[in-house]
Amino acid sequence: MADARYLLGLDAGNTVIKAVLFDLAGRQVALSAMDGSSATPQPGHVERDLGELWENACRVIRNVIAEAHIDPAQIAAIGCAGHGNGLYLLDRQNAPLLGIQSLDTRASSLAQDLAGRVGDRLHGLCLQTPWPAQTPALLAWVRRHRPELYARAGTLLLCKDFVTFKLTGEKVSDISDMSGCGLLRMPECAYDDALLTLYGLEDAAPLLPRLIEPNAIAGRVSDSAAAATGLNPGTPVAGGLFDVVASALGSGVVKPGQASIIAGTWSINQVLSETPVVDPNIFMVSGFGDGRFANIEASATSAANLEWYVREFIERGAHHDDPFGHCNARVAAVTPSADDPIYHPYLYGSGQGADRRAGFYGLAGWHDEGHMLRALYEGVVFEHRRHIEQLMSAGVNFDDAVLSGGGARSPVWPQIFADCLGRTISVSQCEETGALGAAIVAGQAAGLFDSLDAGVAQMAAAGRTFAPDSNMKAHYDRRYRLFLDLTAALDGFWTAQANTKHGN
Repeated sequence: MADARYLLGLDAGNTVIKAVLFDLAGRQVALSAMDGSSATPQPGHVERDLGELWENACRVIRNVIAEAHIDPAQIAAIGCAGHGNGLYLLDRQNAPLLGIQSLDTRASSLAQDLAGRVGDRLHGLCLQTPWPAQTPALLAWVRRHRPELYARAGTLLLCKDFVTFKLTGEKVSDISDMSGCGLLRMPECAYDDALLTLYGLEDAAPLLPRLIEPNAIAGRVSDSAAAATGLNPGTPVAGGLFDVVASALGSGVVKPGQASIIAGTWSINQVLSETPVVDPNIFMVSGFGDGRFANIEASATSAANLEWYVREFIERGAHHDDPFGHCNARVAAVTPSADDPIYHPYLYGSGQGADRRAGFYGLAGWHDEGHMLRALYEGVVFEHRRHIEQLMSAGVNFDDAVLSGGGARSPVWPQIFADCLGRTISVSQCEETGALGAAIVAGQAAGLFDSLDAGVAQMAAAGRTFAPDSNMKAHYDRRYRLFLDLTAALDGFWTAQANTKHGN
């Protein structure tokens, strides 16, 4: 329809950037995605070419406009979500200077030192303890180890903010991303000189971008960006969101007490509240509006494990047209048993220790690929459960949860989540929840929704629901205890292995 209006959601991850066009009922009209490349100039360094990021953004935007066969003037507003933390710097002439992704570990020692010296004081201000890919830890690393680069820096941005800058020319960030990276005083969600000083960044205040609410208009599409993307000049662009918060909203989670579980590259487990949870054992808290906080427990221990398995053992042989479908079918064919193998999902370390590693344990000659895959699926869920129990120990409770991310697309994984957690798990009708969450706040910024709640109610539709099977509770409780006991028993091994690696 020539008079129809649409919202464009952009989702900029560590490698893939997606453009998704939605109608005002939340239905996906068109989607385009492009993989970017990462560079590892040194061990532990993970960087990206910001020119490529913008080129890919332009291409996917042009693609969705062409696929949808719409007049770009019909796009009412644009919102962008992006991976949190990492470090995106512009120089003083507003040219790209450095793009560090949130997979980077160069600041490990510095973050450990900060946590030991001032971790409690930092947590008292920002409700977060330094960790390797945290934005201020990375900026402090650049200041210490690349002073010539630090001297050239003009503006600190996060991933989605760089895309917003290229679209509008405005150097802004939103409170959800900046609080998620530990750069805001909480619960006020405000910049704080004392916080910067604790990080060793007492001269960094001029680098910080203008801070806005996610649903505020950051700027409008410039003439140059319109020429590059096919968008209409002047289209409003919202402040946008930290991608985990965007995914929660896009899956229908918006009210205090609601829970969002994201089974993607990271295990994201978040419960919303009116006031932030103050507990040093909680990974981070992100504020995204007045009386809106996401209390987050997370680690890189989720569906990335299945992606690794598929890449290394299935796609390499090119012997299946649908590798993930093959995995789901093999898991579904296994009848759970007490002596099934146990799997630790620590391919990329754990939130409890970067030196932890993955492994299958308890394999017997009668176990086959299905048993190993089921162990992998269970191990991922067990680590999600550990994070959720951490939240509960801090006083955060919920009755049911919405599952999103790649794991939510499996026909069998959501049921394992429901059975193991003992809670009803629902799956959003929309698979691109991050882009949808960004589109919702864009709609609010453009005045299409009276409130965030109204936007979520209108655009985020519920999909399948999985009720827990009470007959499986004892099975999973027993295996979860084995999982934790095995984790504790292997601590010494992992430490010794790491010492051997480092020549100790």
